[in-house]
Amino acid sequence: PGDGGGGHPGMGADPAASFVPPQPFPCAEDEDCGPEEFCGGAARGGGAPLCLGCRRRRKRCLRDAMCCPGMACSNGEEGDFCLRSSDCAAGLCCARHFWSKICKPVLREGQVCTRHRRKGSHGLEIFQRCQCAEGLACRLQREHGPADASRLHTCQRL
Repeated sequence: PGDGGGGHPGMGADPAASFVPPQPFPCAEDEDCGPEEFCGGAARGGGAPLCLGCRRRRKRCLRDAMCCPGMACSNGEEGDFCLRSSDCAAGLCCARHFWSKICKPVLREGQVCTRHRRKGSHGLEIFQRCQCAEGLACRLQREHGPADASRLHTCQRL
């Protein structure tokens, strides 16, 4: 008894060797699960949904409740929070909106764009625009009036 080799819990055995992971708990909604779990996926054989471990950084999600505490679900769709344009889906870029950054559409022909006079000046904008789409450039809009009537820039074909 207690020689360390018995293999019985509490008798000198390695506690990790006898650890049985908790079984998934059936649930109806996220609130039925623990703080680092969400209610999702049906059990094998089409049973009730189960509490599953939260999704960590850069893992697929469908809603915020699937993410571990302190994180939010972002799949790179328009309006989702982002850090860089590679976080956003095709046709979107990551641009500042107030004091955060969200995925916004890349600009199409005829849309108003921002022409930066000095490199790095876009860091001052709180409503940043995406760049013009491929094959377009941000140019001064051609007017049929006085030369300085409009200082508006639009995306135009190269």
